[in-house]
Amino acid sequence: MSATDAQPATTGQLKVLASYQCDEGNRELVGQRVDGIVRIADRREDAGGRAYLVEEGITCMAELEAIVADYLIKAKRLGYAPMQGWF
Repeated sequence: MSATDAQPATTGQLKVLASYQCDEGNRELVGQRVDGIVRIADRREDAGGRAYLVEEGITCMAELEAIVADYLIKAKRLGYAPMQGWF
């Protein structure tokens, strides 16, 4: 096996950061570390349906909190998941 062969990704546990109501029901923002990189995703609360990558490469807790707060404001204003791209 060479150094360029693909290695399996190491993933941490999902952590629910926030939840919100929209046109399709309850959705939640979840955080997870994948190969050492922190990612935020938007998914349905029941883990069915489409999930959206919101942001990755978050470097500190203040940045994470700001992204979550801004996203929730947008979701409330729009009435649907902001990452759907309808805006």
